[in-house]
Amino acid sequence: METKRQMQPGQTAGAVHPWYRCLSGNALKMIAIVTMLIDHVGAALLESGLVRSYNAGQLAISYNEALRWWNFDQILRDIGRIAFPIYCFLLVEGFLHTRDVKKYALRLGIFALLSEIPFDLAFEHSLVYIHSQNVFFTLLLGLLAMMGIRCFEENWQYRWLGLAAAVLCCFLGDAFYTDYGTFGVFFIIMLYAFRNCGWLQAAVGAVLIAWEKTAPLAFIPILMYNGTRGKWKLKILFYAIYPIHLLILYGIWLMIF
Repeated sequence: METKRQMQPGQTAGAVHPWYRCLSGNALKMIAIVTMLIDHVGAALLESGLVRSYNAGQLAISYNEALRWWNFDQILRDIGRIAFPIYCFLLVEGFLHTRDVKKYALRLGIFALLSEIPFDLAFEHSLVYIHSQNVFFTLLLGLLAMMGIRCFEENWQYRWLGLAAAVLCCFLGDAFYTDYGTFGVFFIIMLYAFRNCGWLQAAVGAVLIAWEKTAPLAFIPILMYNGTRGKWKLKILFYAIYPIHLLILYGIWLMIF
């Protein structure tokens, strides 16, 4: 069984890759971004806009036309299911390779806060909606959980405290209504737990996320990851695109509905 390499981001040293290992970290980021955008067009414009307006009697279209839009929305949402597993995988890779995990956590926390109002506006059309928090909070809890697991693995004196912290992060996912909730944090922990065996990691991840029928397809590009960062620095784009595109979608919703 293949052992997953622990390469540093951007490393291009002469390790021999299997032929299918042809995607850099940047390529995975672009796949995650594009599928997320497709998903959110469906969720923010079709579901929260067109379909909700039709159900409220505010849109003068026929039932068959509304049904066609609903079916199109389902296609977009199915494509979008690919994004979350890739984001979680990239989080695990980032945790393994970051030089400063505290700065990594701080960056996630900042963008979680910056994204919350755009998230509420895009999906709930409200400035503040406490019953749903954006995915950056899930990723932050997942990062903190991995820090706890690492403490459990490496620090005998505080190992059970680290494990307790990881379990607490899982429960906080549901307590704070983060996107994917407790499952999302647990999913990240499991990808981290099987980090040293790519095929097993993909198999476990695919089974766990199979309740979203198209989400396991995310592990096809993940298995094609070659351990390198890629030529372009996409870190800022990878973070900033989230709140920016949500504000754009809300603006489009305002103009149409």
